[in-house]
Order: sequence, then C-alpha cells, then structure tokens
Amino acid sequence: MQSQLLALALAVVLSAVALRVEAAPIVPTRDDEVIDVLPAAKGNRAEERRLRQQLANTPRDPALALMAAKRYLDQAHELGDPRFAGMAMAALEPWEDDVTMPDAVLLMRATLQQYLHEFEASAASLQRLLARQGEPRPQAWLTLATVRRVQGRYAESDAACKQVARAGAALHASACTAENAALRGDVAHARSTFNALLADRRLPAATRAWLTTSLAELEQRGGNAGAADEAYREALRLAADSYATLAYADFLIEQRRPAQALALLKGQARSDAVLLRLAIAGTQAGAASAGADVAEMRERIALANERPDAKVFHGREQAMFALAVDHDAKRAWELARGNVAQQREPLDVLVLTQAARASGEPLALQEAKRIASEMGLRDRRVEVLL
Repeated sequence: MQSQLLALALAVVLSAVALRVEAAPIVPTRDDEVIDVLPAAKGNRAEERRLRQQLANTPRDPALALMAAKRYLDQAHELGDPRFAGMAMAALEPWEDDVTMPDAVLLMRATLQQYLHEFEASAASLQRLLARQGEPRPQAWLTLATVRRVQGRYAESDAACKQVARAGAALHASACTAENAALRGDVAHARSTFNALLADRRLPAATRAWLTTSLAELEQRGGNAGAADEAYREALRLAADSYATLAYADFLIEQRRPAQALALLKGQARSDAVLLRLAIAGTQAGAASAGADVAEMRERIALANERPDAKVFHGREQAMFALAVDHDAKRAWELARGNVAQQREPLDVLVLTQAARASGEPLALQEAKRIASEMGLRDRRVEVLL
C-alpha cells in the first residue's frame, strides 16, 4: 500500500487493489438473462451510457478508451469492487498488438496489471513502453520503480528511481530513492530528504500530503510512534485522501487505539479495505458495531472466494481478518505466505510475521525472517517479533 503513493503523485490512478478474474465465461441462454448486477456507482448514468456507446462505436479511439478505463478504475477504488478493474482492462482490449498500442494506453494497461497483482506483466508492459524512442517518460519509470518495490526488489526499484531523475522529475526521483532507503533502514537519511522536500512552501497541498504520509510511514516502521502520529495527522489535515486515512487507521489499530480508528473511518465509503479495518478495530474495542461489520466482511470474503485466485490476490486482507478477528493463526499464516510469494510491501511482511509468531511454529518464524532478510527490509515492527 505504502509504495503506491509515489505513482499517485504523478497522477496515475493508483491505490485500487483488485482481484484477477480468470473464471470461465458465463454464456447467457436468453437475451434477458441477468448474469450479475454491479453495485451502483456515483456519477451521471446518462453520461456513463453515452461513453459506453461511443466506445462501442469507436473501440480503437485512445482518448475514449482511456477515459473509460480511468473511470472504471476510479469506481473500483471507490467501491472496492474488482469487477470495475476488469471492465477498465476490457476497454483496452482492442489493442492486442503491443507494437501499435498507443503510449498512454500501454501505460494504463501496465497500471491496471499492477492493480490486478500481475506484477511481472506490468513490468513487461512498462519496459516495452520505455524501449520506444521519444520524449522522456518519468511516469513509466516511476510506475516501474513502484512495481519493483512492491515485489521487494529494491535494487531494481533504485535503478528505476534514477531514471525518473534523468527524465526530469527531480522531486519524485528524490522521494522514490528516499523511500527505498527508508525501507532498508536508513531512516535518518530518508527523513532528511523528505523534510528537505517539504521545506519548499510552494508545493501544492496534495504533494505535501503525499510526502508527509511517506514520512509518517517511515517513522512508523522505525518505531517512532509519536513522530508517526504527528505526521499522519498533518497529512490528513493537508488532504484527507483514502490512502492516508487507511494508513493512519492501521497505525491506530497497531497502537491499540481502536476507538480512534473507528472515529477516523466513520463516514468513509464501505469498501472492502475500510470494512476490514472497521471489523478489526470494532473487535479490538468491543464496539457495538463490531458484530455487523464482522458478519459483512465475512460475507464479502466468502463471495470473493468464489472467484479464482481470490485467496492469492487478497491474501493480505484475508490473513489480517483471520488473525485479528478469527484468531486463526494457521489459516492466517497460509494466506499470508501465499501473499508474499508475489507481493512484499512492509505490511505484507508484517502480517506474515505476526501470523508466524501467533502460530508458535519456529519454522514459520524462520521463513519470515529469511524473507525480510532477502529483501533487505528493516522494519522495527517485524524485528521485535522475530
């Protein structure tokens, strides 16, 4: 989750995490047969219908395809429904040949592949784009740095960060490199870099919020709870986006302050990510709302698990639920272990280590320690459990 912030800063629509849907297609037997019903989304329905019709009439219009893909991806993020991400990908299907695919379409496909946890496919799309001659592509390099960071491949992420600088995006390159340094445990250097960037008072509020959230997260991983708390609150004061809200909620739950986490999440759209935190914080606090939130989250997990690979592509969230709500360490370990086979952000490794510790299995702890060591990740929260 944390590494998505860099790509957000250059205006690629990041933060939705979706399930890859690979089930066999359902073929209706009648024209009026209903296969599925998507949840209602905000926006002008007439405009939505008009866009779909225009796209059907001119499916290879890049501007229309990108408009539709972005809109669907926004809806996937807002509603926590992976089917919208699939619809976004479908808008790009007319371009089957990577050679003729427009640059912006190829970048959007890479972004969608990242959200669908198809990290190697995303990296391959980005590398194809970056191999093309033309103008500098800082966003593509930054997205590649993000993908490699999510995979726990920090050296490759560093190399992409350097290319961001060469492409002319100095601020984002500095933040990119600093984030990797912080993940390796060089908190002092990373903190200094972020503070230096924040010293520029000309920065827009959204950029300051992004940098401040990154600062909060490195303080959290470094075990500096007071500094992390202050930075999270400042980030939310600057721009109360959903990413910073969820990150601060996780921090509050981690600090055993569930009532504050519940208050923070009150009024947020009940996406899967928000509902998960409500269920965990409510259980921790013994809140009256906990029963309903837990039941709804359990129902959503059961529904998601009807789709292929759901336990792999939402393994982190299901592991968190199994551990914090069901207190099923064995299941949490299995889910977390499957998750880190492909996604290795600090939260993924933390959940794996928590599950390993709760399982009481020495071999599980050894595996968690090996993974963190191989990555080069330094996270005080992980280290105290090993």
